[in-house]
Amino acid sequence: MDNIIVTIARQYGSGGKTIGYMLAKELGIPCYSREILEIASEDSGINVTLFNKADEKLKRTPKFLLSKNVYSGELLPPESSEFTSNQNLFNYQAKVIKDLANKGSCVLIGRCADFVLKDYPNVASIFVHASKEFNLARALERSSMTEKEMEKFIARTDKYRGDYYKYYTGREWSDARNYDLCLNSGKLGFERCVEEIKAYLTVRFGYLPGAEK
Repeated sequence: MDNIIVTIARQYGSGGKTIGYMLAKELGIPCYSREILEIASEDSGINVTLFNKADEKLKRTPKFLLSKNVYSGELLPPESSEFTSNQNLFNYQAKVIKDLANKGSCVLIGRCADFVLKDYPNVASIFVHASKEFNLARALERSSMTEKEMEKFIARTDKYRGDYYKYYTGREWSDARNYDLCLNSGKLGFERCVEEIKAYLTVRFGYLPGAEK
């Protein structure tokens, strides 16, 4: 049976990650999010803290907002002075994403997976979004921040996700043309979003991952 890969990009507070794990559970396939960094660390031998620090460093780097370093797939060897560079750390994440996609059906959250796998015919890319009010209300349920603090945090997080995506892909993160399916979780609800993704997969591929073709 052929693999089917679902990639999910999402606005903060929209529940895209939750939807991804719900979908994976229903289909009986694995879902990967931060686990991608852990696997990349094991694969490369680079401490996982460096992968986490790379994200934080990019947030504070002015050139990150002005330049692009579009992923090309090249991995640098350990003897290279750029072995632990941000670009090479991303390239290892991309390698893991490809390895997981080749291994079997799965759901991949974030990490520009839709772009990394853009040439794979068996990939369905999803973007989950919702209104500012919905994202704020949901985010506040899981935080002790004030409403104003959370508003700023959501704005910063989504801006970073957009900048990160553009830096490594050259594309606009929130452009619907980059995805196969865009879902408003605030209007549909999480369970309906899962059903809509499953319906799309069935129409496009003729079967669902985790089921006999």
